[in-house]
Amino acid sequence: MSTDVLVVDTGSANLASVGAALRRAGATPVISSDADAMRRARRLVLPGVGAFGAVMTRLRGSGISDMLVERLDAGKSLLAVCLGMQLLAETSEETPGVQGLGVVGVPVRRLQNAPRVPQLGWNEVVPDSGTVMASRGFAYFANSFAFTQAPQGWVASWSAYGSPFVAAIERGNQVASQFHPELSGAWGADLIQRWVDRC
Repeated sequence: MSTDVLVVDTGSANLASVGAALRRAGATPVISSDADAMRRARRLVLPGVGAFGAVMTRLRGSGISDMLVERLDAGKSLLAVCLGMQLLAETSEETPGVQGLGVVGVPVRRLQNAPRVPQLGWNEVVPDSGTVMASRGFAYFANSFAFTQAPQGWVASWSAYGSPFVAAIERGNQVASQFHPELSGAWGADLIQRWVDRC
């Protein structure tokens, strides 16, 4: 039996606010760290708060990382949030020597020319043409690292904090956001609703 929306328990995430946002969008979220359950889920959310290296070590140790790559390569639905987006990369300057999921071919880099790090607060999101999930608006960010270039095969949305960085990427039913849509008011709720409806 497939789950409506499975939220990956990364061991480092604000699961309560993510679950509440999904329920407001009409979904029925289930929190799990079981790779087989994730494989069967109709929709998957990869949240994240914390350190790149620590979370990747947990995902690899539980066998979740292989399932995530398999799912992404197959084009199955995914919503990745904050650190969840960064985990899609091959590497991160936050934890040199630790390999990410390697789904996108760009590294995660420290925010450049930022007035202070981490960035904590609201920032404008500006989508490239062809974006379906994200719209122009303001989102809540809490990050010190980000993609500084758009990965090939994905459509990007952008923000700037000192220098431009990628605020979100999307590919079909797969969306990854550096911001927290679950903490971004009505604008973030609309994004989550579009993802739930589309998938």
